[in-house]
Formats: sequence, C-alpha cells, structure tokens
Amino acid sequence: MSVGTTWAGSHTYAARELRRPTSLAELAELVAAEPHLRALGSRHSFTDLADSPGVLVDVTGLPGEVEVDASRRVARVPAGLRYGDLATTLHQAGWALAALASLPHISVAGAVATGTHGSGDAVGSLAAAVAAVELVDGRGEHVRLARGDSDFPGAVVALGALGIVTALELDVEPTYDVRQVVLEGLTWDALLDRTDEVTAAAYSVSVFTRWTGEQVGQVWLKERGEPRVLDGTRPAAGQRHMIAGMAVENTTPQLGAPGPWHERLPHFRMGFTPSAGEELQSEFFVPRARLAEALAAVREIGAELEPELLVSEVRTIAGDDLWLSGAYGGDAAALHFTWERRPLQVLPLLDRLERVLLPLGARPHWGKVFRAHADVVTPRYPRMGDFIDLAGRFDPDGRLRNEWTAQTLGL
Repeated sequence: MSVGTTWAGSHTYAARELRRPTSLAELAELVAAEPHLRALGSRHSFTDLADSPGVLVDVTGLPGEVEVDASRRVARVPAGLRYGDLATTLHQAGWALAALASLPHISVAGAVATGTHGSGDAVGSLAAAVAAVELVDGRGEHVRLARGDSDFPGAVVALGALGIVTALELDVEPTYDVRQVVLEGLTWDALLDRTDEVTAAAYSVSVFTRWTGEQVGQVWLKERGEPRVLDGTRPAAGQRHMIAGMAVENTTPQLGAPGPWHERLPHFRMGFTPSAGEELQSEFFVPRARLAEALAAVREIGAELEPELLVSEVRTIAGDDLWLSGAYGGDAAALHFTWERRPLQVLPLLDRLERVLLPLGARPHWGKVFRAHADVVTPRYPRMGDFIDLAGRFDPDGRLRNEWTAQTLGL
C-alpha cells in the first residue's frame, strides 16, 4: 500500500510501509530490526528527503505531553506535535516561543531537523530555540543531547540522519502580544538603497515580491509594540494574502490589531490550507551582508522566473552555531520561492537561480527543492565533515540513510 505523498503532492513516497509505534521500546525494536527507515513528520518537505526504501516512522503515537520547566524556561515537547498545537498549549499556560514559521501546520521535529525558520534580524531559526534533543539512534539506543554537549550542535539540524527524534526541549518566554501590518508601495529602488532599514522595521519582517515592476509588492511587519510605517509606503486598506487571488481568510489577522503571538507570527491560520497547496518551494540562505547584492542579482532574472512563480518571500535570520543550519556562523537572509507545481518548467529556472545565488555563498534550505549536489553543497558547511563522522557513530549501519542523503550530503 502506498504511503502517499508530500502535502503539496510534489513527491510520492517509495517506502513500503508506514509504522506508528506507541512506545519508546517499540520504536527501539523497530529501529534495531529494520535495515532501512526514516522518520516522517507532517509531510511539509517537497522532495524525497524523508523517504526510505524500507519503512517510514510516524512518531505521533508515542506517549508524552508538553511539560514546561518554569525555572529553566524550557518546554519538553513531543517530536510529532505540530507547532500550531504546541503554541496554543504554551500560550494557555502563559508561555511563548520567540519565533514561529509561516506555517503552524509543521511538526516540531521535522521543522527543527531541516533548519526551518521565521524571520527577524535578531530572531534565530526554530532550531536555535532547541535546548536538548532526545532520539533513538540507528543502533536502537536512547540518546539525549543538551546544550554544552560536544555533539549537540550537530544533532539539532540533523536531517533525520542520526536517529528518530522523540522529544525536544525548547526555550520559552512569557507570552506576549503582536501587531501585524501589511505595507504597500515600497519601490525596488528604495528596497535596494535601504535594505537594512526595511528588515529592521519590526520584530519580524517579510518582503513579498514577484521581482518585476517598479514596486516590490508587500511588506509584512510583525511587531511586539507599535508597528511603524516605512517612508514611501502605506498600510494596506484591508486583509491581504501574499499570493494574488488566494482567500485572505487563510491569513492571520493584520490591520494592526494586537493579538497573541501565535495568532500573528505565522502567516497562515492553523485551520486553513497553507499557502497555495499544489506548489513547489525553493529557498536559499545567503550571508546577511550580501542580501542587497542577492536581491539585485535575482531581480536581473526576475522576468525569466515570473511565469512559473506564485510569490517570493525575503526574510532575515539571526546566526547560530548549529552545524547544518542555513544561518551557521553568522546572520543570514533567506530568499524563498513558491512555484507552480510544474517541475519540467521550474527545474531549469532553479538551475538559473543557483547560478546567480551560489557564487554569493548561498545554502539551500534542506526541505525545499534545489539542484546542487554534495560536491557543491557540503563545502558550504565548515562542520560538514564532523557531521558525517557524527552520523557514522550514531548510525553505523546506515539504516537512516537514503537516496537524498547520498546525493546531497555524500552520506
């Protein structure tokens, strides 16, 4: 029986079976018995990253609930929980996370493992909030790694290559309100001249564009205090969706009304289909200092991209020390592309895009579609050799490897 497809229908899983263990002992036995297996989260990757020639493992049946340690300001979270559900639980208990991704539908472990992020000059990725990781490694052994452990920075954004993650500890803070405002009227000349001013305009800033024309598109500001209006822009008169023609009811409240952090930081409401649904996505992290250069370079080829492009989003992320993070070693900017689900047309555009961005030091988002292979990708991560060694120790028989890890990591 087919395991099915990714949420956007971009990949059909080749695994022969989907298993849902209900205890850690059952999971450990499964790992020890199966020659090939991988964890499957909320299916929000777009490729065969989470696939396996053997078994896929759904961890949502494992026991556990959200547990907050107020003295340490951390929450222990089941790996399979979705961020939207986690956020509701935390908020009701008076706690919050510093960041959320645009989609609240994604699983905690899957988002962390692929380096997924929100936005903000001073806001780290979702993985940067991880204080500890618990997993069953490729030998079937239970392992816990915490900040300060030598292997910890390699075990957070780990792409499922070290084991099946069962729980994570995340940094939390007291709950807070956010106001969201969408600005219109920003010109490309203004963005390229005042890039730093735009990305610093709020706690979280997203610039949505299709790369052509004189005006950029939309600038979404999410602010803990009172949002400000950038010179030369105006607040949108009504609720907006970043993709033309899509229902605005899918998006989180705008127009400056304050509301709980988890109802403003994501772009999309939990109860609605995120984004466009049937689509492909790509994303590239560039060094923050080269953002304006990257914007100008992509704008040069914008007319080539636009026919297959639904929308692009530009965000910034604070740097971290996680070996396979897109923001490893310094602040980063992410250029995201949501495409029509037409691979034959999109893949040549990705070749074109990578020729523009890779010379600027771009790193591809692990969970999205990209063309570069291990010979190009691995040199962009100074600790990749250490990660390969770590994977060899945690999974000596290669149970957790697949075609994607071979092609992308040389693992």
